[in-house]
Amino acid sequence: MSTIDNLKDRTTPVFSPDDVTVIFVLGGPGAGKGTQCERLVARYGFAHLSAGDLLRAEQNRPDSEFGDLIRHYIRNGLIVPMEVTIALLEAAMRQILDGPEPDAAAAAAPRPNKGGKFLIDGFPRKLDQAIKFEEAVVPARFVLFYDCPEHEMERRLLERGKTSGREDDNAESIRKRFRTFVETSMPVVDYFEKQNRVVKVDAVRQPDQVFETTQKELEKRLQL
Repeated sequence: MSTIDNLKDRTTPVFSPDDVTVIFVLGGPGAGKGTQCERLVARYGFAHLSAGDLLRAEQNRPDSEFGDLIRHYIRNGLIVPMEVTIALLEAAMRQILDGPEPDAAAAAAPRPNKGGKFLIDGFPRKLDQAIKFEEAVVPARFVLFYDCPEHEMERRLLERGKTSGREDDNAESIRKRFRTFVETSMPVVDYFEKQNRVVKVDAVRQPDQVFETTQKELEKRLQL
């Protein structure tokens, strides 16, 4: 993947924050990030990029050189090397920004504005990922952090595991993911919080209530 080759040495973002709006969406596994992102896409026309979904798709792509590596990391509840994840995110952003205009039937559907508004879900999971993404791709506006206690997230994930087909929706993998999140991702939240770039939302409540709070915060910060 060509973008990986220059990521380590790149020190200038490829996108301008004047043209591209990125919001990092963080929260423990099962906090409801995906559900809220779907609603934000429908309401405001964001493009939703899930780092986890991109990685899972890449591991299953027949000619992917990273498939085995990604599969190993996900199965063990570990964080995939950041160059792989950032490269996948950048490629997905470019594809959306450079994509064709919608045809007449699709024109009414919500879509990113000309500059592009992106929700990046489940990323950055480590502080070095956050710093490298902002250095090499584009600075984020802020972090949307869904705060939910571990016992509630485990309950949700075990329920989801009954139908999701995801190999990491089991009790052992879930607990590994919790430990990884607390140890590596909470420092990311703390880092952005010191810069007044965190919007914290109570994610224990019903999805409608969570979304109402999310809307208010986004409209205040982005003048939507």
